[in-house]
Amino acid sequence: MAGILVVLLPRLITYLHAITRTYKIVEVSPHKVAIVFGAGLWRDGTPTPVLRDRVKTASKLYFAGKTEKILLSGDNSSEYYDEPSAMKKYAISLGIPEEAIVLDYAGRRTYDTCYRAKHIFGINKAILITQSFHLPRALYTCNSLGVNSIGVPSNLRTYRKSSLFYWNLREIPATFVAMLDLHINKPIPILGDPEPIFPEKAQ
Repeated sequence: MAGILVVLLPRLITYLHAITRTYKIVEVSPHKVAIVFGAGLWRDGTPTPVLRDRVKTASKLYFAGKTEKILLSGDNSSEYYDEPSAMKKYAISLGIPEEAIVLDYAGRRTYDTCYRAKHIFGINKAILITQSFHLPRALYTCNSLGVNSIGVPSNLRTYRKSSLFYWNLREIPATFVAMLDLHINKPIPILGDPEPIFPEKAQ
């Protein structure tokens, strides 16, 4: 029982952290940058429905005048798997201008995306875009790593109950690992030269 509580507690902490930091598009305050997290590709290299919903939410945010730049962060660990490029292609098809899009090719995990947003892209404040099941972990992670963040859920469709059950169940160990990384392990992800989105400007 004690072990179960230890594993479940991080999920509760992140949920409570997210309650006052989650907004609808019409409610959210404008930020210079929005961050979209990767969520998988089909075998043909196109975004999954979950990922399309995240990018589409970013487009709604952009056209509502709520953000100027969109950081598309995902996994590009091999030449055959390129989330950021697939996200960009879909974003452009939705009408987002190419100059408003920034790609992060090393966002393999939520932790990596938030860490690199701060240390590579110079982001201090951002709107995070992802589904409700993932948003609490994303918000807690980015805020803990120095990116002052609020979130907009990207639940644009009714997801299958079996899928929602799996995603929420998956968040329990994922959030536990995130807590370990943030407060104990503190790993350094793949970095590189700084590429500030707005050089010498507050974000």
